[in-house]
Amino acid sequence: MQAGGPSDVWAEGDAYERYMGRWSRRVAEVFVTRLGGPAGLCWLDVGCGTGALTAAVASRCRPRTLLGLDRSPEFVRAARAAAPAPARFAVADASALPVRDAAFDAVVSGLALNFLQPPGAAVAEAARVVRPGGLVAAYVWDYADGMALLRRFWDAAAALDPAAAALDEGRRFALCRPGPLRALWSGAGLVDVRVAPVEVPTVFGGFDDLWEPFLRGQGPAPGYVATLTPAARERLRTRLAEALPTDPGGAVALAARAWTVRGRRPPGPGSDARP
Repeated sequence: MQAGGPSDVWAEGDAYERYMGRWSRRVAEVFVTRLGGPAGLCWLDVGCGTGALTAAVASRCRPRTLLGLDRSPEFVRAARAAAPAPARFAVADASALPVRDAAFDAVVSGLALNFLQPPGAAVAEAARVVRPGGLVAAYVWDYADGMALLRRFWDAAAALDPAAAALDEGRRFALCRPGPLRALWSGAGLVDVRVAPVEVPTVFGGFDDLWEPFLRGQGPAPGYVATLTPAARERLRTRLAEALPTDPGGAVALAARAWTVRGRRPPGPGSDARP
């Protein structure tokens, strides 16, 4: 991941896993299953974070080679410790990938695209390093309407602090919608572009299970919480707790929607256009 705003902090793998990684892994499994494709391909995961998507590719796609790249050394360290073979990792910038042209059969990215600045440069680089006929695919949260956890959080935060609205990912990341995603892929020269939703349940054992990751400082919303005084933080905690649906046992059942986008580099004359 790469920083995209004043409160976007990505430095601790364990904290990110508690905050968002557990849900990202569920989306990654669906995403990779839908991509399909034969075994033995060369894969690249751009903005790999703590390795949720890399691990899904390793376990489901039987890749010949698999490389995960991220700008955060701490996240790369966490991914390296968790992902199975043949995954390997390196620190790199998505807008200047340190690999040769047409080196991979598939380039993927999970929950990172809106943090890769500028996103167009990152997608152009993905298109450069995938072979003719190869796949470029990604997924991002639907921050505006489909990521219930963050929608509830920012609505509560803005009700108490109107300035918080400017930090709301639903407002900041207009890219995370079908139209802009499709345009971004087409603008990079990719063809056969498709956008589709993935929805997963995000069920918390209780309010503390939901709230505690917001205190760890990883990502825009936890970064905002870290700027609050103890009194303001407690007001936000109370407001959010009151706004959440809670079952008789105390569990909080929400849902999360991500948008997936995929396309292919146009095949060249006589090229191998494998799926």
